[in-house]
Amino acid sequence: MRRTRAVLKGFRDFVLRGNVVDLAVGIIIGAAFTAVVNSLVSDLLTPLIAAIFGKQDFSKLYFTWNGSQFKYGNFVNAVLSFLIVAAVVYFLVVIPVDRLLQRFLPSKVDAPKRDCPQCLSTIPAAATRCAFCASEVPPVLENPITH
Repeated sequence: MRRTRAVLKGFRDFVLRGNVVDLAVGIIIGAAFTAVVNSLVSDLLTPLIAAIFGKQDFSKLYFTWNGSQFKYGNFVNAVLSFLIVAAVVYFLVVIPVDRLLQRFLPSKVDAPKRDCPQCLSTIPAAATRCAFCASEVPPVLENPITH
């Protein structure tokens, strides 16, 4: 009985963790938003584009080449849906979040750098081992004039 309670408590802690709940909400909102965008594209935008080609149903647009029929209407629907979703995510999520992070997170101060004597990669000056070739790097001697 104790083991079952421990497993259930662990599962409850996992499910109530902020990342899991946020991810679930994001997926649900994303699915609903995708349905709205798909409707916008298939019900409003592509009929407008189809009118240019003189067709009533855009999804039935095709061309024939060497006896093969290429139905490109649904593909164009999918591309337009993707571009609209990507634009909305970029302009309404990515840019505002980047601005918030730049405003509220402290800027990272660049640490002094030096070259690894073995592989000539740039590493932090305080490093004692190269991150690229894993060789030990002699410590930087402090300026004897200031001490």
